[in-house]
Amino acid sequence: MQGQVRIENLGKTYHTKQRKGLFKSEAKRVEALIGVSFEIRPGEIFGLLGPNGAGKTTLIKCLTTLLLPTSGAAWINGYQLTKDDNRIRATVGCMLMGERGLYWKLTGRENLEFFGALYHLSPADRRRRADEIIGRLNLGEIADRAVETYSSGQRMKLAFAKALINDAPLLILDEPTNTLDVPSARELRAMVRELNQEGKTVIYTTHIMAEAETLCERVAIIDRGEVLALGTVPELKASLNREAVIRIEGVISARASQAVEQLPGVVRAATAAINGLQQLTVVTNDQETVLPRLIETLTAHHAVMQKIAPEEVTLEDVFIARTGRTLAEDTQVK
Repeated sequence: MQGQVRIENLGKTYHTKQRKGLFKSEAKRVEALIGVSFEIRPGEIFGLLGPNGAGKTTLIKCLTTLLLPTSGAAWINGYQLTKDDNRIRATVGCMLMGERGLYWKLTGRENLEFFGALYHLSPADRRRRADEIIGRLNLGEIADRAVETYSSGQRMKLAFAKALINDAPLLILDEPTNTLDVPSARELRAMVRELNQEGKTVIYTTHIMAEAETLCERVAIIDRGEVLALGTVPELKASLNREAVIRIEGVISARASQAVEQLPGVVRAATAAINGLQQLTVVTNDQETVLPRLIETLTAHHAVMQKIAPEEVTLEDVFIARTGRTLAEDTQVK
């Protein structure tokens, strides 16, 4: 079956100026996307997983015609990117840039009706769609207030509502739970599942591995503009079948982490700050041999270990195994 979205060797290059002193600047080439290729099947929730700065939003902006790719080609809902852009926009519902894509002086209802007009809905249809969405997302209490009076979470929910106004077959949601509290994020994910069960295809970008694991059927792990891995969640986890994951929490210096990474049998090691402590994640192909050496090395470097535990492989472990970094790290080129 041909993909609802088909991407072939898509690339995006920026040329920026980097300041050198007060009056001099130097041209800088930034490759935001490098040879990205994959297909998204009709009716699936497809996840784009990667850290901030990985290229997820750049890819989404290309697919929604907001940016012109430098190279490659893509087809969305049967229409070719750069040739059928108006038709692409008519058949895609987008949640981009979150709350910044709203008009704060208008009410929530006025925002929805305004964007319905941009999709050429008749006045009656845009009012009907706005009413349906307000009811579905439980926005009735705030719908007739100016958006500038909304909380950040309420604005994010309205931005999600805006993506539904044209009832498009393809939804593109860029970090939709960003700034939402836990109950609101859970509610939004439930709505995404419901819309998918009604037949909508969803592209869902996130840097939160738990969201990708629980929501997405297939995931593309992207980092520094390249797709590092592609498959179902079980397939990606199984790619580390011969490897084990050990997590250590405590006070662990950078020198101790570097020493661990040099141990025989250690595939990758990466650290992240968790609740004021360091969490060291070690991917190894020989857990029984590595574990005592690991403890010995950390002790020799004066690490204070509060917890040592082998754990089930996660998508973040897949990312660490390929990059040596955690998803929490920002890889955006400054």
